[in-house]
Amino acid sequence: MATIKLNTPFDKKDIQNLKVGDTVYISGKMFTARDECHLKMLELHKEGKDIPFKPEDMALFHCGPVVQKKNDEWRIVSAGPTTSIRMEIFEDEFLKTFKCRMIIGKGGMADRTLKALEEVGAVYVHYTGGAGALAAMAIKKVEDVYWLDELGIPEAAWILDVCEFGPLTVTIDAHGNSLYNELGKEIQKNLEKIHREIEK
Repeated sequence: MATIKLNTPFDKKDIQNLKVGDTVYISGKMFTARDECHLKMLELHKEGKDIPFKPEDMALFHCGPVVQKKNDEWRIVSAGPTTSIRMEIFEDEFLKTFKCRMIIGKGGMADRTLKALEEVGAVYVHYTGGAGALAAMAIKKVEDVYWLDELGIPEAAWILDVCEFGPLTVTIDAHGNSLYNELGKEIQKNLEKIHREIEK
């Protein structure tokens, strides 16, 4: 396990080299997207319309930030991760369409996303829930926001300039390895052992 600092846009080789358990800090650009933003972007793509930013050049952050406007500038007050499994039903399509190299979230994702991460050459990294104020400290600037009037603050796409955002833990790598699956197997083994002891 290693500690690695990466800049966006990510180099494909750097992402491929990440392993489950590695700690990552990222600098550069990320965008927030929750359920409604995912659906909005996919809808625009299907209609042949342009996305007003380049998702493939940024990290995707499952987040509905708390923001404040002061002197006509937005400031992120808190940026805790959203539970990622909410996006499982369309994340595979989103990844294949927009080719994001990194998803930041919490709680992990399931098999459809795992397969898409492997196909695209991307990783899922976990950020600690409840640390939204700490996350905000690494956000240097709000570069832009899209679909704010239509979707509202939590669901809009916020384009963020970050410096050493983290620590992020790689929990699904680009080769189909998943910390969640490994833990699931270990838990199942322990449960079977407990059952055997009880039945004696």
